[in-house]
Amino acid sequence: MQNQNQTENQFATNSPNQQHIKNHGGHELFDAHEVIAGLINMLDQYQMYDQYQMYDQYVQDPELKSILQRQSSFVTQMYNTVVESFQTGQDPTIPTQQYKMTQNNNVLYGMMPGQPKKPNQSINELSDQGLSAYMLGNTKSLATLLAMTALEMTNPVLRRVIADSVPNFIEMSYEIFLYQNKHRYYQVPQLMDQDMNIMLTSYSKVPQQGNINMPH
Repeated sequence: MQNQNQTENQFATNSPNQQHIKNHGGHELFDAHEVIAGLINMLDQYQMYDQYQMYDQYVQDPELKSILQRQSSFVTQMYNTVVESFQTGQDPTIPTQQYKMTQNNNVLYGMMPGQPKKPNQSINELSDQGLSAYMLGNTKSLATLLAMTALEMTNPVLRRVIADSVPNFIEMSYEIFLYQNKHRYYQVPQLMDQDMNIMLTSYSKVPQQGNINMPH
């Protein structure tokens, strides 16, 4: 009877449903927790709650507030997709979406003098420049975290969801950068033309070897 119970317990443990749920490595579980905690942290800072001092209630520029709200809405759905994939190991009800920014791709180059920066001395010194920098820090950190985490995933569904989310955080980061650059919060210096040309012509192509066409 004892052997029979052991066999039944082993069968139950190895059932297909259990295999789906337990298809996670230990390291992967820790990484997934870090990713989910990072998404929660971003959403907590982006959104406005009466008991917290969050970005939304201090942003003044309607354009920046629109970026914040659109990114917050998008990441909320991303969070739900990641959590569902993490808990079930199966395709989520709503697959990974594609974030589309509204900024154009025009970048202002060159440096302009401005006031020296220093840490804020009170909450009243918060500005759109500082808040947009915090937002950019969030999205860049999560882009890096998700890229590293996807390399350690064993569950194929969760790995795909995490990996497919990396371009979205890159796009959100670029959107915030363009906003900052337009307002000269994020300035982009350039090399002199001579130095830039030397850098650009430092490499040459090599002949392609073999058949470049991939097999069907």
